[in-house]
Amino acid sequence: MRYAALACAVLMLGTAQPAHAHALTRPEVQRVVERLADTQGVLGAIGELYVDGRRVGRGSAGSRLLDGRGGKIPADARYRIGSQTKGMTATVALQLVKEGRLGLDDRLSDVLPVVAEKDLVERADEITVRQLIRHTSGVPEWFRHDLVDIFDTTTYYRPADLLKVSRSQPRSQEPGQRFSYSSANYTLLTMIIERITGRSLAAEFERRLFRPLGMTKTYLPARPPEGIKGPHGHGYTPGPDGKLRDMDRINASWGHGAGGVISTARDMAAYRAAFIQGKLLPADLQKVITAPPEGAPAPPSLPCGGKLVQTNGGAAGFTSATISTLDGREHFAVSTTLDAAQDLTVIKAITQAGADLLCS
Repeated sequence: MRYAALACAVLMLGTAQPAHAHALTRPEVQRVVERLADTQGVLGAIGELYVDGRRVGRGSAGSRLLDGRGGKIPADARYRIGSQTKGMTATVALQLVKEGRLGLDDRLSDVLPVVAEKDLVERADEITVRQLIRHTSGVPEWFRHDLVDIFDTTTYYRPADLLKVSRSQPRSQEPGQRFSYSSANYTLLTMIIERITGRSLAAEFERRLFRPLGMTKTYLPARPPEGIKGPHGHGYTPGPDGKLRDMDRINASWGHGAGGVISTARDMAAYRAAFIQGKLLPADLQKVITAPPEGAPAPPSLPCGGKLVQTNGGAAGFTSATISTLDGREHFAVSTTLDAAQDLTVIKAITQAGADLLCS
């Protein structure tokens, strides 16, 4: 759910037109996933390729559990999508804007008075909804290993508890000044959505996204120790003693609207197709998510000549991504489980895997 270069909810890779003249069966997906599983730090990898809603290739490599145990991960297994969740949370917030129930320039202290009343967010009377969505509010990050115990899988943390962690850190910028990635922005958007609708974020996801798009295997757990339903891969990360620890039951109360959704490759392809093709938001509101934020670092030079858009997510034990053509017709959805500390090596390998499949 972290490292800004990896987890920025939408990474636009240029503006060239997509290519989509592919055969309807793609056996090379398995070979690409096998190469991905050979990446240092990857324990298991799964991926599926969809064209116009039809699966045309799938792959699984590595193992479900440490030391080669458990066999391969089913290619259609559920997995954690991490910060890809943020795009869904932003979409629901912007649907409320479209409905006239929320304004992009509404002040945080007005739409969520409790944060000002209890001093949970500094300068809440200056921060806007737009700034929360675009990570320009300057609200400090709470998801840092020196601030929260990533191995605590049982304690329930309320959003207010997480905001208290954030509030303990100094601000580094003026509201709206520049891009500064922080999961606290999406903790706040979760609270705003729930206050306006009177329903849980999980219920709003189901009502607005999952059910209409046929995402039947997707859900948002919110309380520990709920984990991933059905056979799936386990990810591991080194503990303080250096020994690998199973991160299968990451604390659900942390992720929530910032990174908690559990999904499948099929469902993620369906979601990304609907988003890119403008079926969830009008163009002006969609750009609130997709336009590069003020002061955001330029994306690195990547293969494929700017024909793809990639969304990423990760936390201790896993990294996932969905790579799509700009017309929303083709999607490679992939999940990796790890047996090492998370770094950028895996996301770079995923990016290359997507390029190998979708560039032509």
